[in-house]
Amino acid sequence: MTSRVETFDYIIVGGGTAGCVLADRLSASGRHTVLVLEAGGNARSPWIAIPAGFSKLLTDPTYNWRFETEPEENTRNRVIAVPRGKGLGGSTLINGMIYVRGQPQDYDTWAQLGCRGWGFDDVLPYFRRVENFDGAPDPLRGDSGPVPITEVAERPAIAEAFINAAEGAGHRRNVDYNAANQDGFGYYQVNQRNGRRITAFDAYLKPAMKRANLTVETGVHVTRLELDGKRATGVVCRRDGVETIRRARGEIILCAGAIQSAQLLELSGIGDAGVLADAGIPVRHALQGVGNNYIDHFCTRMNWRVSQPVTLNESTRGWRLGLAVAQYFLRQSGILTLGTGLSFGFVRTRPGLERPDAQFFFMHASYANAAERRLDRAPGMTIGVTQLRPESRGSIHVRSADADDKPVIRPNFLSSIADQDCMIEGMRIARAIVERPEMDAFRHSELSPGRDCESDADWLDFARRNGQTIYHAAGTCRMGTTPDCVVDPRLRVHGMEGLRVVDASIMPTMVSGNTQAAVLMIAENASDMILEDAKITA
Repeated sequence: MTSRVETFDYIIVGGGTAGCVLADRLSASGRHTVLVLEAGGNARSPWIAIPAGFSKLLTDPTYNWRFETEPEENTRNRVIAVPRGKGLGGSTLINGMIYVRGQPQDYDTWAQLGCRGWGFDDVLPYFRRVENFDGAPDPLRGDSGPVPITEVAERPAIAEAFINAAEGAGHRRNVDYNAANQDGFGYYQVNQRNGRRITAFDAYLKPAMKRANLTVETGVHVTRLELDGKRATGVVCRRDGVETIRRARGEIILCAGAIQSAQLLELSGIGDAGVLADAGIPVRHALQGVGNNYIDHFCTRMNWRVSQPVTLNESTRGWRLGLAVAQYFLRQSGILTLGTGLSFGFVRTRPGLERPDAQFFFMHASYANAAERRLDRAPGMTIGVTQLRPESRGSIHVRSADADDKPVIRPNFLSSIADQDCMIEGMRIARAIVERPEMDAFRHSELSPGRDCESDADWLDFARRNGQTIYHAAGTCRMGTTPDCVVDPRLRVHGMEGLRVVDASIMPTMVSGNTQAAVLMIAENASDMILEDAKITA
């Protein structure tokens, strides 16, 4: 049953990170009517504001779509979780809050691939527009934007020992990896204020919702786009079993993320003809790149037993947990302000590299089950190791014509020899740092992979059997000018009118670090492009 039809200037599909930014920026002048459609709900859980609450939400179907990969031989036929945020705020509701811009060369590479307007000098003003950074003033950093950025406040002795050990191994201490140089070790920057997580909803959408020209609807699942020839004119969506159509006078903007934006294009008949035929979907617009170029950060987690009771493993149990809760609610400080990373490392895994190619996440905690985030009972610590710019490429495609069917996710992790070599050497560097004398007071023994892991084959087997994603899905609606690209440098879908994609799916290559900052920048840049184009066509 199809009911009412409403018309807006802009329809934003997805109320996640990019959708929140666009809703704010496109509605700010009051001249345009803007509709946001979000399949999830409002961010009501008290765990969202508490940084450590991510561990409670990461497997909660209320706030996580809970996607999974297909079993693949490269990762020993394991099914790997691919969490994606659900609800207003998207993945900023459940992520680790780590704020990493990446390296200037990442964006200069985009420009060299034909994406004009996306070089580092082009995007720097948008990073600065995002940031309200409370660190030392720097011309490269922003200090008046809507997203508060601060260093992790906790400074446990074991984290200092880790950074000192890295310095002893010849690495530099870096006070701001988002400034001129990413190399080195230090403390992560996070999107928090006074010990509370600040989501994209908090920073952008919530303040904008009082505007009369902005409409936000939750619990609305967009099932396909309405097309009139080569123009997107509306969306078909379902809420509580009732199908509705919303039409756009101006543009429809997909902000559903690297998994669901590609899925929605294919459900609408936009994509590779062979993929669509296999799913039983008529081709409305052939576009071979949709759903290809899937990239993600693959991460191994190395664990050590710690010789002193100074880790989160024992601090989050019994009376110690009670003290931590009291400290948080009385002073907004302590271990509940921690997310997924305490100390960072950006390293070069071999001589001659111009820039870091691996990232470390140090945490004074260890997991009995990394997928389920259950902490060990005995003291432990972990270093996550990931390759910054993986060469392996996978795909995300529809399973069928049914919008409720989760897509087929094939990441193809570790298919590149370069990826394998980087991961192997990155793990060796992590072990060497922990074995330094600066860590003697804390290091008891290596748990995984264990000291019997020595050869390249051993390290690679460990990665294949134990690695997970760190939830940075990107690339499936690749930006560029070649036939395998989905959107042009202004993020318009090739060959279509009235349709853009604005989220991590447009990244032609992976950025060097966590993707949240880049998505915020992409949306800020896109908002200017959309408004500029509206003036031209007015």
